[in-house]
Amino acid sequence: MFWRLVLRALRLRLQRVAIIFAALSVGSAIVTAMSAVYFDINSKMSQELRTFGANFYIGSQHQNLMSQAQFEQIIQQAPQGLLNAAGPYLYGITRSELEKIVIMGVWFDTMPTLAPYWQINGQQIGVNFDQRNVMIGKTLAERLHLNVGDSITLSNDQQQKQPFNIKAIIEAGDATDNMLIVNLEFAQQWLNKANEISYALLSVKNEQGQVEQFAEQLRQQYPELEIRPIRKVSASEGQILDKIKGLMGLISLVILVLATLCVNTTLIAIIAERAKEFALQKALGAKRRDIIKQITTETLLIALFATIVGLVLGYILAQILGIAVFKSSIDLRLPVIPITLLLSLIVTLLAVIVPTRRALQIETANVLKGE
Repeated sequence: MFWRLVLRALRLRLQRVAIIFAALSVGSAIVTAMSAVYFDINSKMSQELRTFGANFYIGSQHQNLMSQAQFEQIIQQAPQGLLNAAGPYLYGITRSELEKIVIMGVWFDTMPTLAPYWQINGQQIGVNFDQRNVMIGKTLAERLHLNVGDSITLSNDQQQKQPFNIKAIIEAGDATDNMLIVNLEFAQQWLNKANEISYALLSVKNEQGQVEQFAEQLRQQYPELEIRPIRKVSASEGQILDKIKGLMGLISLVILVLATLCVNTTLIAIIAERAKEFALQKALGAKRRDIIKQITTETLLIALFATIVGLVLGYILAQILGIAVFKSSIDLRLPVIPITLLLSLIVTLLAVIVPTRRALQIETANVLKGE
């Protein structure tokens, strides 16, 4: 008899049941989408912020050169998977056919990660041992009237000459625009600074604050070095993540409150329509707990199916958000499902409190008077 009453009550009021179902489905979908993005946003934002380039600096405390061997030792000690890229830099002054210029020795294969913001005209050099090609800053190229494909010859105090082919012109928006970029090994040899570097830049994963942890670890091991995160990149990541997560939480809260109010008002209307039904049940001996059980069961059944639909719709919405914002899909992490179920249950139980109290307050004699 109990289940007949429950199912019949749902079947006879399909319009109002549909409103409750829609409200809970929307709430579940938003919670699912926001939760999925929340748990996946750290890795997605970390990938996005890599376009800012390096976020970690290692150099000498007294503006002297540091040992390349020491830098390589640091790289080997780094936890597996922590580093996206790491590269040494060496600067020095040499002479071209027209004037003195600054050369910058680098590992070419790390530059796409450490300096992804470079605007490159030509073909970027991808191997570290290239002794025939160089890249040149835009300002220096304009001053020397050089284009991609032209050649430039360097000379030093030992009357040595080294010709290079210009493979690319880069625009970095900083001092690099006035430099000639060569491979590190040549720069060390040409400047007589074997196995020495000016400093090193690293791109460190910062999904859970690893930058600061890694910096503190290295400071204890190498007190003679200046080791610090590059704040404008690593700090921005945490600030952006906090703001986005806060916004997602606020959106979810607002949607859940609106869903609660919608379910609440609809249930109150249903209780008003069923006043005679509950009055008759009381007259036939139904207890308070029987009324509570019936109303709660009806609402929880709606909530269960609405949550299942909301999980599916929320996953689809999460994919739309992921592709629109991060150009990649969002993974549905395991905690998303229990969080959605729990919040849907809380919304349902909160929404059913007032309607249930009204049903219990129905006076049998007044409602059935004259029947």
